[in-house]
Amino acid sequence: MPVLHNRVSNEVLKQRLYEEKEPRTTLSFYQYFTITNPQEFRDHLYKHFSSFNVFGRVYVAREGINAQVSIPSNHFEAFKEFLYSIEPLNGVRLNIAVDDDGKSFWVLKVKVRDKIVADGIDDPSFSMEKKGRYVGAAEMNALLKDPDTIVVDMRNHYEYEVGHFVNALEVPSDTFREQLPMAVEMLKENKDKNIIMYCTGGIRCEKASAYMLHNGFENVFHLEGGIINYAQQAKDKGLESKFIGKNFVFDDRLGERITEDVIAHCHQCGEPCDTHTNCSNDGCHLLFIQCASCAAAYENCCSKECLETMHLPEERKKEIRKGINKGQHIFNKSKSRLRPRLNEK
Repeated sequence: MPVLHNRVSNEVLKQRLYEEKEPRTTLSFYQYFTITNPQEFRDHLYKHFSSFNVFGRVYVAREGINAQVSIPSNHFEAFKEFLYSIEPLNGVRLNIAVDDDGKSFWVLKVKVRDKIVADGIDDPSFSMEKKGRYVGAAEMNALLKDPDTIVVDMRNHYEYEVGHFVNALEVPSDTFREQLPMAVEMLKENKDKNIIMYCTGGIRCEKASAYMLHNGFENVFHLEGGIINYAQQAKDKGLESKFIGKNFVFDDRLGERITEDVIAHCHQCGEPCDTHTNCSNDGCHLLFIQCASCAAAYENCCSKECLETMHLPEERKKEIRKGINKGQHIFNKSKSRLRPRLNEK
């Protein structure tokens, strides 16, 4: 059968999104379960999601599904009904975005992957069937009062930098596959403690909790629905938020505010700021934190070099970009890959 995918350019689709008058709801969900034919399942989802005018990013693998999407609000119930008609997804938790303008995605991408979370685990005896115990917002707050509790952030450094739980332990790497063995090593002397893993929406910390149990830890928990669900529960139940700052999200918003605390700083001038942006130079697109003043001075670029490059003739910019592999291009303090030019004035 023909491959189902979008054939309209991103630029046109983004323009259409911003011209929409109908409100949208941004949400995420995941589920670990066995999918025998990921490609067939992927095409089934694409066909039905498209009929609801869903935008977003969906990964399908033999181990399950991971999705971040936006849905026209008047299609939400129909979308939910379709999703729940798939037996392994019946009742799956839908994490509704906390701080949402509906402009999170403008295209639907449903991709087949080897895994829904790249973990680097090649041990055939590892199983997601044995995983840590869920904790909700109230239990999370209660456990945080216990001196025998260690809270572990299983997100990347740039996520941790703008917001995290009070006294959370950062695992200093920007790939999940590196963090898993690092977390085991960092906590090996604390196997008798309460270990709570958390992440954005729950998918990474759920796998991390299973990996910790696989490596001999016993009192392992993971935050149900991650920070997104915690923030919603705390709001609904009137609980004090022990997560401070901003929750980084992997869509066009680049963050949703949980508390008014600003715990990060502009990477160019050092002023308090937690606004992520991508460098406007097409040959760079570095992800970094930039305040409004520096955004104006540098025209949303990360450096004077990129600012100058951005104003070159298009042909010259193409020559400069040729052969550049940006990879995971982020301003990364966790591995001391500092870029001094960010601080140039």
